[in-house]
Amino acid sequence: MPAITLQKSAATQLKEVQVVGQKPLFERLADRTVVNVEGSTLAAGNTTLDVLARAPGVTVDGNDNLALRGRQGLLVLIDGKRQPMTGTELADYLRSLPADQLKSIELITNPPAKYDAQGGAGIIAINLKKDQRQGTNGNANISYGRGEYGKFSGSLSGNHRNKDVNVFSALTYGRRRNFGVRDTYRYFYESQDTGEPVLIGTADQRNRAVFEDHFMIYKVGTDVNLSKNTVLGGVISGFGVPNPKPGGTGVNTSTFYDGAGQVSDYYTALSTSRGNNPNITGNINFKHTFGEGTGRPELTADVDYARYNTHRTQSQTTFFQLSGQPDATLASDQTSELTIKAIKADYTQQLNADTRLEAGAKASQVYADNDIQFENTREGITTPDLNLSNRFRYDEVITAAYVNLNHNFSKQFNLQAGLRGEQTNATGRQIVTSENFERNYYQLFPSAALKYAPTEQNEITMSLSRRINRPSYGQLNPFRFIIDPATSGKGNPNLRPETSYNMELNYTFKQKYTAGLSYSVTKDPITDVAYPETDTTTVSTNVNLDQQQYVSLTLTAPITVGKWLSIYNNAVFFYIHYDGTLAGTSLRAGQPAYTLSSNSTFTFGKGWGAELNARYNSQQRVGFFEFSDYGQVGIAVKKEVMDRKGTIKLAANDILYTLPFSAVSLYNNYRQDLYIRRDTRVVTLSFAWKFGNDKLTTTNRKTGAEEEKRRAQ
Repeated sequence: MPAITLQKSAATQLKEVQVVGQKPLFERLADRTVVNVEGSTLAAGNTTLDVLARAPGVTVDGNDNLALRGRQGLLVLIDGKRQPMTGTELADYLRSLPADQLKSIELITNPPAKYDAQGGAGIIAINLKKDQRQGTNGNANISYGRGEYGKFSGSLSGNHRNKDVNVFSALTYGRRRNFGVRDTYRYFYESQDTGEPVLIGTADQRNRAVFEDHFMIYKVGTDVNLSKNTVLGGVISGFGVPNPKPGGTGVNTSTFYDGAGQVSDYYTALSTSRGNNPNITGNINFKHTFGEGTGRPELTADVDYARYNTHRTQSQTTFFQLSGQPDATLASDQTSELTIKAIKADYTQQLNADTRLEAGAKASQVYADNDIQFENTREGITTPDLNLSNRFRYDEVITAAYVNLNHNFSKQFNLQAGLRGEQTNATGRQIVTSENFERNYYQLFPSAALKYAPTEQNEITMSLSRRINRPSYGQLNPFRFIIDPATSGKGNPNLRPETSYNMELNYTFKQKYTAGLSYSVTKDPITDVAYPETDTTTVSTNVNLDQQQYVSLTLTAPITVGKWLSIYNNAVFFYIHYDGTLAGTSLRAGQPAYTLSSNSTFTFGKGWGAELNARYNSQQRVGFFEFSDYGQVGIAVKKEVMDRKGTIKLAANDILYTLPFSAVSLYNNYRQDLYIRRDTRVVTLSFAWKFGNDKLTTTNRKTGAEEEKRRAQ
């Protein structure tokens, strides 16, 4: 045999090849819907709340309450950490968080036992961007939008990563000016001996407020690889208002009529407000993987500390036109402090090739101290208002433990089952009135999910869970907040937590077309109400109804046309039935409703792209409120520049101005018609730039406190 010799071949220099991919805007997975915000054109210049309002099945009502598939009572997580606020407080924070800071949003309707039991309607998990590139790199974003008023935001983030350490930081500054118009028409009745109500008076009130959001958000952190199996990390983040200035001014005009339609009173109220709500949160996280190879046991732990402070002043001067009363000024000064401490640990182990075990425990402590002082000024004399001034303290301790088992019976069958137990101890104390409450209870929250995939193109999943929705800290706070001289709001310390049993059945075809049936029954559902206190004044608060039943059908149909167009269509048809009583009015009612959304993504080549978004929400009943239908259409165009490291985007939201809506609330002796519109039609120009190394690495680390940060304000 002749000798075999190796010949030296000419070397060929390979040039760097850049692979550019884009995830679809919406993905429907087995147990959740994922909104891939990063890279989305509609994220340009928008806020996190804007993006949420476009997510499939998500709605935001006139009181800024989030709902998923028509149901309220959601747990909102940001990087795995629960937000301590609801309603307007949460909405204001999400408005201040630019959408270009987001990586993705996950909508989970039936979470497993690993997640906190809080959130009867499910979980909205917001994941922020975290740069995975090696070396030193970062992102810069700037945007300016114009509706009736201007809206500016800018952000800068940096990251340095090597094989041993990762250091990251981010800073966001925003200044947004908005307006809100709220027109209210009220009808007061009196019951006669015949049982027929007789009109005794009406009120026509028009409110217009202009307010400015002026904020700064910061974050700094590090991850250190102590060994190839152990990572220790820490994060400090915060929110503040630099140089607080008057944040809002408002004008209210109110006309009151008697039963015969004659004007009985007329006044104008001018208001100013100033607020500052700095907060700081800290997290230390630990991750250790035992042994070598795949399926290794893993232990993670988190320690969290958060402190939220609020200082808000408000002044309202009323000029009476007919009654002859002297002009009056009502001023308030509110200070709130909230401290959250939490510690948790999670353990995961692959018992064999088909079975995975998850277990964990968590403890959290919350302390809230709220103080508000009111003063009345008439004819130059200022006196404290002891009827409205108050101080409220709230303490809460929750301890929890869970176990979850995931087993593959075959390639077709998978079962996940878990059990979570939570012990809650809470006390509330009103210092001025000496009214107190105490609640101690232990509850179990089972969950299970079964997946059956007879073929690669067909999949059926069924999930069951029991969940709880505790009142937010603000909902329990009995403080009054004054909207105008005839309208106020307050918390309700007598609120009970609502509990629900949820069931969901889903069918998926070709891993993209889905149809889902959901049913839930909720005990003691919490709902917003507005009812009369006197013949001319009303109050807004939260109450428990007796029961709520919910059923829905969800359909998703993504469509792809070549490589240039993808369309994600979503429809939710639902019915909610309420049972309860308030102010002598019995509620035994429900109403069918639906939401439709369609999102189209266009890819034109040479760095050009566009998106078109449309959604429609039908009429809907939420407790005692009946909301009108509303919708919106948005469009955006983008162009990649600077060798794909820069992106210029132009976006227009609510271009038909169809987001304004109305609501009606009916009681035996009272009717309220409400009309709301805001600065929602906005055109935004933005520029984003990535700088530094493009080499990727892979890490996956989330931080911890998931339970306590939604319910405070």
